[in-house]
Amino acid sequence: MIQTIPPQSGASFQMKRGQRLKVIDPEGLQVSDLFCVSSADPLEWLSSGRSIDYADTIYLTTGNFLYSNRSTPMLKILEDRCGRHDFLMSPCSLKMFQLVAGQPIAHSSCDENLVKALAHFEIPADRISTAFNIFMNVEISSNGRIQIHAPRSRAGDFIVFEALIDLVVGITACSHEETNAGICKPIRYEIL
Repeated sequence: MIQTIPPQSGASFQMKRGQRLKVIDPEGLQVSDLFCVSSADPLEWLSSGRSIDYADTIYLTTGNFLYSNRSTPMLKILEDRCGRHDFLMSPCSLKMFQLVAGQPIAHSSCDENLVKALAHFEIPADRISTAFNIFMNVEISSNGRIQIHAPRSRAGDFIVFEALIDLVVGITACSHEETNAGICKPIRYEIL
C-alpha cells in the first residue's frame, strides 16, 4: 500500500531482507532523506563514506549499493527514474537553519523528523548521520564549492531499493525550501 509523508515530516518502518522500497516524488522537485540501521544491531548504520568509497562516485544510482559503517551492503538501488541524488549533505537541522541559512527562528527539519520517526524504534538522535538524500541535486564546482540546485525529479519519478539485510528505515519529505525549489511537498513510499 502506498503511504504519503506530508510536507516537512517523516516516517519510519521496518524492512525484511528481500523487500523493496519504492520512494516516489508525486509532484516533482521534492527531496526525501533516507537513513537506516540494521535491525539486528542499531550500532550498524548507513555510511555515506563507505558507500561513496566503494562505488567510486558521489552520484549513486541504479546498480549501486548503500553500505553500513561496517561495510555491510544494506540496500541496492534496483531502479532510478531520476538519476541524481546526494550523499554528501547531512539532514537539514535547526542549527543549519540558524548558522548557515541565517534563520534565527524555529524551523522544521529533516534531522528533527528523522529523530522523531526513529524514536519509535529506540534509535537515539546521535546515531543519525548523513542521509541518502533522494532526488537532491548537489553540484560540486572545480574549486570544491557545493551548490544546491532544484531537484531533477519530475512528478511521478521514483527510486527502488532492495533491502539486503533486515533494516529499520526512516525517511522524510524534506523541510528545506531551498533544496525543494522553494516549496516543500509530500513524498510517497511503498514497501513491495
